[in-house]
Amino acid sequence: MTDLSAPTPVSGTHDNDIDHLFGERGPLSMAIGGFRPRRSQTEMAKAIAHAIAERSTLIAEAGTGTGKTFAYLIPALMWGGKVVISTGTKNLQDQLYLRDIPTVRKALNMPVSVALLKGRANYVCHFHLERTLQNGRLTSRDDVGYLREISRFMKTTSSGDKAELSKVPESAPVWNLVTSTRDTCLGAECQYYQDCFVMKARKEAQQAEVVVVNHHLFFADVALKDTGVAELLPSANTIIFDEAHQLPETATLFFGETVSTSQVLELCRDVLAEGLAHARDGAEWPKVVLPVERAARDLRLAFPQDIVRLAVGQIAPSSPFFPALETLKEELQNMSDTLETQAERAETIEQCRTRAVELGMKLAAWNTADSVKEGQERVLWVEAFSSSLHLHQTPLSIAPVFSKQREGTPRAWIFTSATLAVKNDFNHYASQMGLWNEPARSWPSPFNYEQQGLLYVPEQLPQPNSPDYTDAVIDAALPMIEAAGGRTFLLCTTIRAVNRAAERLREEFARRNLPFPLMVQGEAGRTELLDRFRAAGNAVLIGSQSFWEGVDVRGEALSLVVIDKLPFSPPDDPVLAARIEALERKGLNGFVHHQLPEAIINLKQGAGRLIRDETDRGVLMICDPRLISKPYGRRIWQSLPSFKRTRDAEVARAFFAPAPMPEVQPELAPEVTG
Repeated sequence: MTDLSAPTPVSGTHDNDIDHLFGERGPLSMAIGGFRPRRSQTEMAKAIAHAIAERSTLIAEAGTGTGKTFAYLIPALMWGGKVVISTGTKNLQDQLYLRDIPTVRKALNMPVSVALLKGRANYVCHFHLERTLQNGRLTSRDDVGYLREISRFMKTTSSGDKAELSKVPESAPVWNLVTSTRDTCLGAECQYYQDCFVMKARKEAQQAEVVVVNHHLFFADVALKDTGVAELLPSANTIIFDEAHQLPETATLFFGETVSTSQVLELCRDVLAEGLAHARDGAEWPKVVLPVERAARDLRLAFPQDIVRLAVGQIAPSSPFFPALETLKEELQNMSDTLETQAERAETIEQCRTRAVELGMKLAAWNTADSVKEGQERVLWVEAFSSSLHLHQTPLSIAPVFSKQREGTPRAWIFTSATLAVKNDFNHYASQMGLWNEPARSWPSPFNYEQQGLLYVPEQLPQPNSPDYTDAVIDAALPMIEAAGGRTFLLCTTIRAVNRAAERLREEFARRNLPFPLMVQGEAGRTELLDRFRAAGNAVLIGSQSFWEGVDVRGEALSLVVIDKLPFSPPDDPVLAARIEALERKGLNGFVHHQLPEAIINLKQGAGRLIRDETDRGVLMICDPRLISKPYGRRIWQSLPSFKRTRDAEVARAFFAPAPMPEVQPELAPEVTG
């Protein structure tokens, strides 16, 4: 068996090994039902094996159906040494850990040790569970029942991972009361430290040869040094990012800093509870927390609108926001002073004091003068939700800070996804991630897109900014939904469009007596909606961003994907505005060099929902007239799979008929060139 303690140099023999492993009579075809050799998959595996051997970087785009998971798992398990695999979501993490890695390990007959590491919010905390059981701060009957289930679960679980407890929804508020955060963990002082599931998971990860994490965890660790990945990186020979197109957004989130009024209110809740429990005579606790709570709520009320996103420069100097921020800082300082006098009476009060000091420092650091931090340009902005206000400091670019993370010990860095390039050009992604001059390769999908799919752009739709645009999309989509027999995803770029489309389709299905079950994002969890969609076989599902990627519906249950608009970022995004301004200062065009490539990569993700295997057939309907009328439209549709194309509604509907398909226009004929 290959020694896994360190990567082995790859030579021609390793290429031969890969040919054998992925070959017609190789171990994979023997172990996996329906496995067929794919040239793209084999070539991708060889490129990854070379990068692992040379401890170098590779950007690897693999079209849908290439089988990229096996293409990176096999070289990683054979020659990768200590491997950290980071993927886009916890669901994909579980899929890798529970299904894909065991399959490969069995096929190769390799006893590789594997660990799954998630963020601490995924593991039940003994201390917080006991405290919640004792003080009964539950507000709903559901939570009382859920708490009972969690208490039972703790008697049998060996991991404490809440994903194992399907009876309690992931979104149930009770989870916040029975898990720890970085702020509320007692660490080695905790009486349950020896039994702690978070510590147990970290220890297993340190000892394992392959560790599966997710992007949020990876970057939270790089930024906060609190997720257990920090101890893994020094010993890792190979880092693999699957769904790597998500990294710029995730890294931006974690290399920035956010402080919110809800964090302040949570702290007040805990100060009141701990003060009354351990130092009732030390202060009038309700009077200590009340001014802080009032100041936090007043800060939110400085913006009367329900939802708002503003750069600090867009807030009027006369706005009540600035004095309200100063008041909150002062009241928080007063509470910190009181906590300091009582901190020695209980570990939990000392912990509240530490949190109060940290929140005060974050609020103090958020100011107009400090827009450059550690040599990085930052955007200062506020985001208001219905009941909370977030103050953000966001780096203009994550490239410098991520490049710094990759310095030091040489190791292999693999970035892979189905969507990293714009017409085989990786410049946008490479510059976002600081991967300048690193090798990038693309392997085509094995699917026959020309036979399997059709791109349809309807005629005579209004401009996307017109008030009745969503209604026009529904009018154009209804005949297609009928022709497809339901079996449709309607992907929208905004929640408002999701709600309007749902309203219209409910009316139309009832009026026309159409038997298609309608599923709408928000009415149930994503996994439940997808399960119901697959089971129905003739359903229509309406979703926004979370359904554009990471969703796999194979076979006839999905035959039509309708996209309402090209997915350009909202123009009121302060971070986007600052990035465009920075590009234009360098003499570059912000639209061409940032907004357009971002939209293309997003659109490729949405389009990728349609054809998921060799037998799938379907129509991709993009309703946005800019695909035809704007000069950049050609660049967009040339980046999509090589479907045949039409603007004729009859041709598009006929694609679903069993009869031979009518002749299709070879090109999308432009209407306007300006």
